[in-house]
Amino acid sequence: MSAAQGICVDWEQCGFSFNRSRGTLRGLHYQAPPSAEAKLVRCTMGAIYDVVVDVRADSPAFGRWVALELTAQNRNMLYIPKGFAHGFQTLVDETEVFYQMSASYCPDAERGVRWNDPLLGIQWPACDKRIISRRDSEYPDLTQWKKC
Repeated sequence: MSAAQGICVDWEQCGFSFNRSRGTLRGLHYQAPPSAEAKLVRCTMGAIYDVVVDVRADSPAFGRWVALELTAQNRNMLYIPKGFAHGFQTLVDETEVFYQMSASYCPDAERGVRWNDPLLGIQWPACDKRIISRRDSEYPDLTQWKKC
């Protein structure tokens, strides 16, 4: 990774998320400017379906998403630029995700987009029981967000 390519190489904060059960869904989270953050995400135990959504209002790719599988075995990492929401669903029990952020957590800048927003049409993996926090399930959909 290179700063010359516009990629953050200075990480201000690290975090991890341990998820006991398969089907746990986290996100879609981001921080608004001026506290916007880039992230570098890696699954250190287990496996996740990782999703990134462009939430930059002036972007021609606004609302588009990409997803890939991150596992402890494949050791892949995902770089998420500022202006993108991030979420994941665990694919197996006992999954841990490690992430680095370019900015410290700022509660006033915390934002999110509803994980099952029909406008996005994200193809989440099927599971018998999806576990999602109240906060994550109550985020607005992207059309509501864009009007705010």
